Amino acid sequence: MKLIKSKKGFTLIELMIVVAIIGILAAIAIPQFANLVSKSQEGATKGNLGTLRSALSIYYGDTEGFYPIDNLGTLTVGQRYLQNIPALNLPKTTSSIGHSIGDIGVDAGVMSLAADKGNWYYDNSGSGDNFWGSVVVGCSHKDIRGSTWTYY
Repeated sequence: MKLIKSKKGFTLIELMIVVAIIGILAAIAIPQFANLVSKSQEGATKGNLGTLRSALSIYYGDTEGFYPIDNLGTLTVGQRYLQNIPALNLPKTTSSIGHSIGDIGVDAGVMSLAADKGNWYYDNSGSGDNFWGSVVVGCSHKDIRGSTWTYY
């Protein structure tokens, strides 16, 4: 009677190939994951910019054609338009050096003098030009897609 050996387990070569494949996939996936985190942070900032602009539009309608003349603190009084000024998050990417995360400062003044501080910038000049009442991201760097943050 012959004994038949059953083959159980994997050879060392098979295991090394699997480890190599997992290593290659990890080398591709980890940088993409970091890129996705930056994209999500930028998306949150763009969403918060939309929130600020919407609150300004509602304020403009309620005051029959006037924008706030302060640094947007008027929008949070009594939480009528906003509970608070939303956070700004400009992450470090391949296109940008980044700025502080969670900065909720609002610089106000004439839009053409916007500085690269990495916070919200609001034109409260009241001069009636094209920028009055505009709020932008006060950053001259580029987002992850290569577009400049400060949109007029």
